[in-house]
Amino acid sequence: MIELMTAHTSDIDRDVLYGARELLGEVFEGDMSPEDWEHALGGVHALLWEDGRLTGHASVVQRRMVHRGRALRAGYVEAVGVRAGHRGLGHGAMLMDAVERVIGGAYELGVLGASDEAVGFYRRRGWQPWRGLLSVLTPEGVRPTPDEDGAVFVLPGAAPLDLAAALTCDWRDGDVW
Repeated sequence: MIELMTAHTSDIDRDVLYGARELLGEVFEGDMSPEDWEHALGGVHALLWEDGRLTGHASVVQRRMVHRGRALRAGYVEAVGVRAGHRGLGHGAMLMDAVERVIGGAYELGVLGASDEAVGFYRRRGWQPWRGLLSVLTPEGVRPTPDEDGAVFVLPGAAPLDLAAALTCDWRDGDVW
C-alpha cells in the first residue's frame, strides 16, 4: 500500500524528519550536506510510504528570484529522492505532483536545480531549462553562477518569464541553487 502525505515542516514529527534525512543520505550516497538538508526545511514536504516504510521525499520552500527588475515569489524544490528499488515505479512523479500542486497554488513560478540524471524526468513534467545568465545576490552584491548553467529549471506560473534573460536567486549558505 502506498501513502502520500504533505505537511509543513512544523507539522511533521521529528522522528519522521530524521527518517527523511536518513533516506536522503542513502539516496544521494552520502552527498547530502547539513546545508542541503537545511534548505529542504521550512516549507511543505511530500513524504511517500510504501508498506509502512518511508520510500520518498520532496519539499518546496519559498525563495526570492529577481527577474527583469521584479522580486518573484518562487517555490523552490529541494531534496527530491526515492529509495533504490522503488525508482521507476511512479514514486518520483507522485512526489512531484504534490509539490507542483503547492507551487501552482502559492507561488509565481517553480524553480529547481536538477542533477544530470533527473533532467529528462523534469523536462517530461514541463519544467524548462533556464537559458539566461544565472547569478546570486550575495552579501557583497550580485555574483554570476556559471557552473549552474543547464542545471536550473523553472516551472512557469503566473509571472511572465523570459528564459533567456537573467535570473538571480537569493543568498543562502551552501549551494545557492
